[in-house]
Amino acid sequence: MNSRTTTQTTNAKWQNIVIIFILLFMVISALPNLYSDKVNVQLINNSTQSETIAPQDINALLTSNNLMVDEIKTSTNGSTIILKNKADKQAIEKLLTQEYANGYAVESSVENDSPAWLKSLNGEPIKLGLDLSGGVLFVLDVDTERALSDRLKSIALDVKTIAIDNRIRLGKVSQANNHSIIIDFSSAKQSASKLLLTKISNSYPELTQKNLADNKVALSFSSQEQTKFRQETMKQTLKTMRGRIEELGITEAVTQKQGKNRIRIELPGVHDPEAAKKIIGATASLDFYQLAEHSRAAGIIQMSDQNGRKLKMNSQVIFSGANIKNARSGQDEMGMPLVNLTLDAVGGKKMSQFSKRNVGKPMVTVFSEFYRNTQDEMVKKSKVINVATIQQHLGSQFSITNMSSHQDAQELALLLRAGSLTAPVTIVKQRSIEATLGVDNIDNGIKALTIGITFTLLFMVFWYRALGVIANIALALNLVSLLGLMSLLPGAVLTLPGIAGLVLTVGMAVDTNVLIFERIKEELKRGRKVISAIELGYKSAFSTILDANITTMITGIILYSIGYGPVKGFAIILCLGILTSMFTGVFVSKALINLSIRENKSQLLGVKL
Repeated sequence: MNSRTTTQTTNAKWQNIVIIFILLFMVISALPNLYSDKVNVQLINNSTQSETIAPQDINALLTSNNLMVDEIKTSTNGSTIILKNKADKQAIEKLLTQEYANGYAVESSVENDSPAWLKSLNGEPIKLGLDLSGGVLFVLDVDTERALSDRLKSIALDVKTIAIDNRIRLGKVSQANNHSIIIDFSSAKQSASKLLLTKISNSYPELTQKNLADNKVALSFSSQEQTKFRQETMKQTLKTMRGRIEELGITEAVTQKQGKNRIRIELPGVHDPEAAKKIIGATASLDFYQLAEHSRAAGIIQMSDQNGRKLKMNSQVIFSGANIKNARSGQDEMGMPLVNLTLDAVGGKKMSQFSKRNVGKPMVTVFSEFYRNTQDEMVKKSKVINVATIQQHLGSQFSITNMSSHQDAQELALLLRAGSLTAPVTIVKQRSIEATLGVDNIDNGIKALTIGITFTLLFMVFWYRALGVIANIALALNLVSLLGLMSLLPGAVLTLPGIAGLVLTVGMAVDTNVLIFERIKEELKRGRKVISAIELGYKSAFSTILDANITTMITGIILYSIGYGPVKGFAIILCLGILTSMFTGVFVSKALINLSIRENKSQLLGVKL
C-alpha cells in the first residue's frame, strides 16, 4: 500500500468533517470559562435633592474599611461599583447602606464580561464546587423514627375519630411504642369491633393487625413497611431541601443523601451561613386545627396564643403544610401583612368540606419547628400564629391574616412554598470555606496541572518525535473538549479532586497514544509500509484501549453513585475524561496523522524501512 485509496480518502473526509464539527462545538462550549463574573453594587439615587457622590469619596470609604474594588462609575442616577472580590459584596452593601441610607438605595447584580455573541448562545462556565469557590457545608440529621412515631399518633387519632363517627365504644387507644397501636375492644360489641377493623384496614392497608389477649388488637407496620416509610421520608425531605435551596437562588448547590438518615448540602458561593442556616435548618410545618368546643374531639391539645389566651383544640389536623402548593406574602386593603395560600387537590377538598360545615367558627393556625436542646434531645416548639373566623365557604385558595410583620410573612411564605417537613431535621455539622481559600485551591490545582502537562508534552516530543507532536495537539484538544463537555452538563461541578482528575485524564489520554504508537512500531518492524502500519496499529490497539477504558469507566460510575462531595467531583471528571480521551486519542490523532502522512516514508518512529 503506497498511498491511500479513493474510498479511504472519501471516508476520511467525512470523518474529518464530523471531528471538526464536534471540536468546534466543544471549543465554543469551553469559551465562557475564559471570562469571569463581575459583581456590581449600585448606589441608586432615590431623591432629586440628593447630591451626586464623587467616586473618590466612595473609594476612600471602602479603602478605609479594607474593601477593594476594580472600578467605580458615576452617573446622574447614582454610582456603580465593580468589585474585585465577590466575597466582599455583603460587607460593601452593609457599609453603603449605613453611610448613604437617606438618599440612596443599594442594589447588586452579577454580570459576565463575555462578548454579546457568546451570551446569545447561552454559554455558561463550569460550576465550581465548595472547595474552589468557598461557601457553606451542612450535614443534616433526619429523625425518621420521630416521623414514624408521629405517623402512628396521627393514625391513632383517626381510629378514635372513626369510632366516634360510628358510635363504637372503645376502652382505650394507646401507642405502645414507635411501631404499634393497641386498641382495647373490651367495651365494644363483636360486630362493632369487626366493623371498625374493616374500616381501618380499608383506610390503612399498610398496617398489619394482630389479636392480643383481653380483647385487644395491635396495629403495626411490618419491617418492610417501616423501611419503605423511612425511604419515602428521606425522599420527601431531600425534595423539600432542594426546594428551599432553589428559593435561596443557589443553582450550583449539591444536595444528596449521606448514609441512612443524613443529608449533605453544599452551597458554593454562599458567604452568609446564618442566612442560609435560617432557611435550610428550619423544620417548619404549618397545621390547621379546629377549636375543641366546636367539635367532637378525639383528643385535646392545649396552647396559648400571642395574647396569652388559652385555647383547646381538636388534636385531629384539618390539613397540614404538606398540602400547600404555593404561598406568597402580600397585604390586605388596610396594608396589613398576610400570606396567600394555594392548596393541592387533597388539601382543597379538605378545606372545602371543613369550611362548608363551620362557617362563622374559628380555625387555629399553628406553626411548629424542631430543634435540639442542650441535652441533644429533639424538642418540638409550636406556637399559634393565627386564630381566624371562617367567613365563608373556602376552597383551595385563602389567606392567613393578622401576621405580626411583613418580614415574618415573607419568611413564612418562603418556608411553606419550599415545603413542610414530615420528619424533624437538625444540623449536626456546619463548615464554612472562605473564598480566598478557594482561590488558593484553584491556583495550586492549576500549578499541578501545568507541571503534569509540561512533563508529559516534553516526554512525548522526545520519545515519539513528529507523532509525539501530533499526540500533544490531541492532548490539548482533549482538555478543551473536557472543559466544553463539563460546561454543557448542568450537574457537572469542578472540585479540587476534580482537578486531580484532570491531571489523571492527561495521563490516560497520552497512554492511549502510547499504545497506538507502539503497535505501529511493531508493524513497521515486521516490514509493513508506513500507511499500512498506521492503519493496522490503530485497528489492533483499539480493542485494548476500549477494554481498559470500560473497566475504568465502571469504577468511575461506582464512585459517582455511592460517593458524595469531592469523591463525586473526581468521578465526574474521570468518566468524562475517558470519553474525551477516547475521542481525541483515537479519532482526532488518527485524523491528524492521516493529514500529515499521505505517502509512505523511509523512516517512522525510529524504524528504517
